[in-house]
Amino acid sequence: MSRYVSGNFSSVPVLDWSLLSTQEGKAKFIEQLRHALINVGFLYLANSPVAREDIDALIEYAPRLFDLPQDEKESIRMANSPHFLGYTRFGAELTKGKTDQREQFDFGTPYDSQWNPGDPEYLNLWGSSQWPKEELIPGFKETYLRYLAQVEQLSHEFIGLLAEAFEVPEEALAPFFVGGTRPKPGLMQHRSKIVKYPPRKEGESDQGVGPHFDGGFLTFLLQASDHPGLQVQNLAGDWIDAPPIPGTFVVNIGKALETATRGLARATSHRVLSPPPGSTPRYSIPFFQSIAQDIRIRDHILDLKPEILKLKESRGQLGAVDSVNYSGYDEHPTGYVALVGRVKSHPDVAERHYPDMFKQFFPDGLPAQGSAY
Repeated sequence: MSRYVSGNFSSVPVLDWSLLSTQEGKAKFIEQLRHALINVGFLYLANSPVAREDIDALIEYAPRLFDLPQDEKESIRMANSPHFLGYTRFGAELTKGKTDQREQFDFGTPYDSQWNPGDPEYLNLWGSSQWPKEELIPGFKETYLRYLAQVEQLSHEFIGLLAEAFEVPEEALAPFFVGGTRPKPGLMQHRSKIVKYPPRKEGESDQGVGPHFDGGFLTFLLQASDHPGLQVQNLAGDWIDAPPIPGTFVVNIGKALETATRGLARATSHRVLSPPPGSTPRYSIPFFQSIAQDIRIRDHILDLKPEILKLKESRGQLGAVDSVNYSGYDEHPTGYVALVGRVKSHPDVAERHYPDMFKQFFPDGLPAQGSAY
């Protein structure tokens, strides 16, 4: 079992993917992974199999994407898309009552919508992305899709490692995915964003994005500039910096995985602080691993060994945290939980494409900003 002392954390551990190349190294990696999953909920992943040249190219594209003319960005605004994919202007969202100081584009891995009238509305969350015109940013789409394909493959491989860390058969996780734990591309859609956090002005809020949990199973974050700002909340409620480390991804646990493991894996509250006045923008590119839309997680709770489940007891009690979102995974299909979050965050999309849900959540009409919670 783990040699790590459980409890509170004051830093985010770094795991080296290259350890997996030997049997001894893999055993060490699995031990480190178990510790990170249970006690931290976040980790850095160094030396991933994602091609460095594609990472570097995407990092170079990020500021160019936001430098496109505003009318071109607005032409692919999210309100056009029933899949909640596209451009979101600066300051359009709230978290815990405060404006998130960010601008972003949402994209998805390639997927042809399977939704038909009469199907559950949440099935319409997966569908085609909106892309900027090729002549305005040549090669961006091709580069990004190549990058997403590699991160998607990495996320599937990570599921097998999770199974080893939790000492369950990999097949036990198969119900959470369409086509098993290593599905062929196109059977599911995973989401990604490219986000710009401009430097705040003197006297303004430093909330780039407020405290929140991620949904789903895993997030793979590429910190695409050298600005600090990402912070994770430990057991005591203290905010711990997770600054960029060149050549790494930040990987974190989502609420769905926490629920499926009866709280063994830890979804950790996190936030982003805006760059200080006089600085330059921070860019980040998260990849959100999806799970099957039509399952209720409570029906597929993992059968964990008592000695594994007991490990969560040694980390101590979680104090009050600032994040409260993604609380419906024990009651509703995961797709419905995701759709509710998107509707609340982007009411303009809901008003156009999900009018009944819009009226349910916004009986007084369209608010100036969206807020998931």
